[in-house]
Amino acid sequence: FGPVLSIQPYDTVDEAVEIANATVYGLGAQVQSRSLDAARAVARRIRAGQVHINYPAWRPDAPFGGYKRSGNGREYGQLGFEEYLETKAVLGYETRQTV
Repeated sequence: FGPVLSIQPYDTVDEAVEIANATVYGLGAQVQSRSLDAARAVARRIRAGQVHINYPAWRPDAPFGGYKRSGNGREYGQLGFEEYLETKAVLGYETRQTV
C-alpha cells in the first residue's frame, strides 16, 4: 500500500486538476500554494476523500475516506461515528375510523 503517484509535472492548474482526477483512486491529495484562496479553489475541484492544503496538522474530527476505488465509508469525525449507527425509518398512516 502506498502512493499511486507522488509527483508529476504540469503546465497549468487546469492540467494539474485533470491529472489528479484522471486516476481511478481518490484517497487523498495535497495542494501547495502561497495563496490560500487559490489552493482552496483547486481543492474543491479534486475528486479525493481528503485534500490537504499546505500540509495542515492532523484533525481527528475531519472525516477520512476515499473516492472511486479508494474505498467507501468514512472514519473519524461525525461521518465516521455514523458508520457505527444503523438508521431505521418506520412509515405508516393512521387509520381513520368511519362512522
